[in-house]
Amino acid sequence: MNWLSNAKSSLQKVAQQKTTSPAMPIYEIEINALDGAPIQLNNFKGKFILVVNVASKCGFTPQYKELRKLQEQFSSELVIIGCPCNQFGGQEPGGSEEIQSFCSLNYDVNFPLTQKLHVKGSKRHPLYAWLTNKDLNGVENSSILWNFYKFLISPEGALLKSYKFTTSPLDKSIVSLIS
Repeated sequence: MNWLSNAKSSLQKVAQQKTTSPAMPIYEIEINALDGAPIQLNNFKGKFILVVNVASKCGFTPQYKELRKLQEQFSSELVIIGCPCNQFGGQEPGGSEEIQSFCSLNYDVNFPLTQKLHVKGSKRHPLYAWLTNKDLNGVENSSILWNFYKFLISPEGALLKSYKFTTSPLDKSIVSLIS
C-alpha cells in the first residue's frame, strides 16, 4: 500500500508543477506592433495566444500560410502574434515597412506583427523573457534555437506548451489544445 501512496503523492506534485501560477501575468507585458502602436495583451484575455518568432528569409517562412490558416480556423478562440526577429542567420534584415509589405503581399497575414525584437540574449524582450523562463511563466524554461519557435498561452494567460520551429502551426497537438 506504501507504493500506492507514493505514486499518488508523485502525481499530485506533477499536477501542482503544471498549474504553478506565473510570477508575472503575461497580460502586464508591453509590446508594440510594427507601426509602433501598443498591442494590449490584456485585450486577448479569454483567448488562446500563439506567439511565434518569425523571419522573412527563412526556410520555415512558408509557415506563415499555416499560421494564417490556423488564425482563420480559430478566429474567435485564438490570436496569433508574430514577432519578427533577426537573431538567427540575419533572416529578418528589413525594417518595419518592408516586413509588413512582405507579409501582406506574400502571405496576406491576418494577425498582429510586433516590432522587430530580440528573443534571446541580454537584449531579450520582456515577452520572451517571460516565455522562456520558468521563474516568470511558472511552467518551463525554453531555449529558442531558430525562427518560428511557438508558444501557446491559455485563455487565462498561462503558458501551456512550447513548440520547436519544425512543428507545423497546424499540428494536431496545437489544434487539439485550441479546439
